[in-house]
Amino acid sequence: MRAFRPLTALAATAALLLTAACSSSTGGDFAAQGINPPKIPMRQSLGQGEGTVNIVAWAGYVEYGQDSKTVDWVTPFTQQTGCKVNLKVAGTSDEMVALMKTGQYDTVSASGDATLRLIAAGDVAPVNTELVPNYATIYPDLKVQPWNSVGGVPYGVPHGRGANLLMYNEAKVSPAPTSWGTVFDSDPRYAGHLTAYDSAIYIADAALYLMKTQPSLGIKNPYALTRSQLDQAVALLKGQKKNISSYWNDYTKAQAAFDSGDYWLGTTWEVIHQAVAADGKVKTAAVLPSEGATGWSDTWMVSAHAQHPDCAYKWMDYIVSPTVNAQVAEYFGEAPANSQACSSIKDNPNFCADYHAADESWWKNVYFWNTPTRQCVDGSGKDDCTDYAQWVTAWNEIKS
Repeated sequence: MRAFRPLTALAATAALLLTAACSSSTGGDFAAQGINPPKIPMRQSLGQGEGTVNIVAWAGYVEYGQDSKTVDWVTPFTQQTGCKVNLKVAGTSDEMVALMKTGQYDTVSASGDATLRLIAAGDVAPVNTELVPNYATIYPDLKVQPWNSVGGVPYGVPHGRGANLLMYNEAKVSPAPTSWGTVFDSDPRYAGHLTAYDSAIYIADAALYLMKTQPSLGIKNPYALTRSQLDQAVALLKGQKKNISSYWNDYTKAQAAFDSGDYWLGTTWEVIHQAVAADGKVKTAAVLPSEGATGWSDTWMVSAHAQHPDCAYKWMDYIVSPTVNAQVAEYFGEAPANSQACSSIKDNPNFCADYHAADESWWKNVYFWNTPTRQCVDGSGKDDCTDYAQWVTAWNEIKS
């Protein structure tokens, strides 16, 4: 879903159409449907390691001092395990899926829009979590979720998560907003100063608002929309567009626009809010609105065709260990997955509170990104929902 430059650029593209049906949820609890992955054996034991591991990852997840000599968790891993890391940075989830299909990579840091595609196609194997000791201290609500498991079988190790929040300039926006209605109800006071995330998956944000405020539309899940429900979301977004200053998919541009006073309110990530606060040019607040919000969760997965599975498992265990998971989360700007990571945060004592790392009640109101498919993912069993290709067409229509 996301194309990241750690703390300097965030999501660039959203999911592409799944080759098999996937699912979504109410709140943060998604339920996968219609996926029958090939039977791939789960690894039962590990050896000493093959000496190499080939990794596909988002920028910022696998640092070896390439951006800063003080940011390096790869060198200690190689020293501890003897596994040399070969990294391929991917810019989109679609690129990750394509790279994993080659069989040349052992493990991948996949977002929720890519994970089910990889599972359904047989490109990743079930993960034996008993071979990942640090899995024991991963937050329970991240384990065996529909974006990282099928039929109760885990296909990955959770890494981190984030939510799409509503940020506003406190000097320009009054009263303080508590609902997404502030951005969707076409308030003329904010015309020309509104921003939104630039991706077809942003349609889910509009669908979530409609789901909560217009129950008569029958939306059960923001990723499961019939043609008429999609049309309603599109109409809402077209109405919003006249107030939009610009859409964003680059952190530096979003940060600069809030700093300059161009953006007054709109979609953000916590890391953007923290960066604007650090700049000190404007005073902003970021809230999880009353309707909840969309969000994302990432998972380390191992290739079904891994040439270096022992080193892949060693990497998964290492990268979610409390100390390293803390380093990655703080550098990257996300809530860590390991429940013991917060005690290892060094630079910002309020980091885990700012990112709601341990606040499971807060995450219950986050609808993690998923890919729309024709087979509805709202539990209805119907197959009359719109798929992602239709969402892409609709998004282009909204922006035209």
